Amino acid sequence: MMMYKKSVKVSRNAPCPCGSGLKYKKCCLNSPKGSGPDQLKKLYANAKKYNIRLKQQVDIEGIRKAGCLVLDTLDLVENEIRPGITTDSINTIVHEFTLKNGAIPAPLNYKGYPKSVCVSVNEVICHGIPSERVLKDGDIVNVDVTSILNGYYADANKTFFVGSPGPDARKIVHVAHESLRKGMAMVKPGNTIGDIGWAIQKYAEGEGCSVVREFVGHGVGFDFHESPQVPHYGSRGKGIELIPGMVFTIEPMINLGKKELIILDDQWTAITADGSLSAQFEQTIVVTGNGYESLTPYE
Repeated sequence: MMMYKKSVKVSRNAPCPCGSGLKYKKCCLNSPKGSGPDQLKKLYANAKKYNIRLKQQVDIEGIRKAGCLVLDTLDLVENEIRPGITTDSINTIVHEFTLKNGAIPAPLNYKGYPKSVCVSVNEVICHGIPSERVLKDGDIVNVDVTSILNGYYADANKTFFVGSPGPDARKIVHVAHESLRKGMAMVKPGNTIGDIGWAIQKYAEGEGCSVVREFVGHGVGFDFHESPQVPHYGSRGKGIELIPGMVFTIEPMINLGKKELIILDDQWTAITADGSLSAQFEQTIVVTGNGYESLTPYE
């Protein structure tokens, strides 16, 4: 790690002295007061302790390109979602489009997962395996896409309406979408992973919904799942402190009813124990010097 004195002036375009690999202007130039050399060294040592693989600018650009493909894939799927389509047809769309663009669908054969995308309908919280299930008017369906492009991973998902949604569908999709926004707003150097979960939990439970505990966000970029884990519940000020160069997902799974779940016999599909609707939104983000940037940005 590079050592430096406070009196040394660093060019805006020079590598950041903290050792992140980012340019100074993209990293610690605008960091909060108190983040001097000793504190920065402490934070980066802490990241190493928890096996967090910080990304340099070249890595961030690679993840961003993979993220663009993920977003294009989700847009393509959204245009095809309608009553009568099967979830396996969605898998075919994702698989063929991913390969056409020189990428690999990360879910395929991951720990035995048999398809190229997760498609979760209504009471399915996550990891729904595409099948001959036919989408019906009024359903909600989450499509979770992870692409590997030139060795870099990006991960994002959205929950879509199928046909005309009812009031419960509208509520849970709105709360899940807003939960993601609340969590992302907490990302900046000096805040903690606990701040992210706290903001999500406070909002979702305040809306009468619940937050799934068993599945969390995660580091991503060099691999499908990296450190750190990012729970969508928690206490403010607790957990690992955020520093520039961290790349991870925030992907709150929000239930209209209770938080408990059941894993089906296929060992993948998670459903709400009470049969209530569940929705999810996810983005891949990088911590910057004064906040965050989404590498899979959508409204």
